[in-house]
This record gives sequence, structure tokens and C-alpha cells, in this order.
Amino acid sequence: MKAMWGLGRVLGAMLVMGLLLAACTSGPVRRVSEPSARLQQLSVRADGSWSAEVRIENFSSIPMRFDSLDLALQFGDELAGHLLAQPAISIGPESADVVTIDLKPAAAAKFAVADALAGGRSIAYSLEGRIDATPDEAKQRSFDIKRTSALSPAPGLPGVLR
Repeated sequence: MKAMWGLGRVLGAMLVMGLLLAACTSGPVRRVSEPSARLQQLSVRADGSWSAEVRIENFSSIPMRFDSLDLALQFGDELAGHLLAQPAISIGPESADVVTIDLKPAAAAKFAVADALAGGRSIAYSLEGRIDATPDEAKQRSFDIKRTSALSPAPGLPGVLR
């Protein structure tokens, strides 16, 4: 009886070791997901130009290098301009980073943002365009971006929307 009990333990231990060994060989899943971009903050400068902080989010399970972006920024029906940048930044898996882009907005968008700031109101915006990114150890890809959201005046920070 003891011999059978000892044999069962040995077989059980071998089974556990085999499962652990099999789990080690599969490695992590390398998944490339579409990134996202959104306005984190918009600051209106004294000269009327804007500083836009664009948050780039990497939803992939691997690091990606974000090479360039071209996003049309609209407030309501008014095109403010294009957010163009070549950040060349690497963002880790399931992480985000912020890129600051200067913009000289179109007059109609400038007035819409000034009106929202003066009235202490939120303002809807949309971003549409593309981001070029290179997944870790792969070739560059283009990702289409389309996002709508809103910004609100930041309390205590004149000329700033978040």
C-alpha cells in the first residue's frame, strides 16, 4: 500500500512539473491594439496661439514607438487646425504619455474657445486623423484616430481647458 502511495506522489509531482514547464514555454502574448489620442489640456496664450497637450494611449501588450501624428482638431463645426507632431517617443505596454503641440487656431475656433472660457462652460471637440507607430521589433503601421469629447475650464487657471 505504501508503495502505491509513493508512486502516486511521484506521478503527481511529475505532472505538476510538466505543467509548470509547459507554462514557461508559451511566453507572453504579443498583441498590437489600436492606440488612442485625446486632448488632455488646451492652454490659450496671450498672443492667441494655443498649446495643446495630446495624451497618446498605447493599449498594446508590447511597447510602441509613436513616430508621427496628424490630427484635425474641431470645436463643434469649426476646424481649429491640424495638430502635427513627430514625437518619436516610446510608450510602454498599456501605458500613456503626453505630447505638447503648438497651434495657431482658425479665427472661428478661437472665438468659440474664448466664448466657452468667458462663460465658464464646457466645449465639445473632435480629433480625426492618423498616428504612425512602430510596434516593438516590427514595421511601422498607421492607425486611424477618431475621438469626440469635451473640455471644461480648469478652476483657478485662466485660459486653460481640461
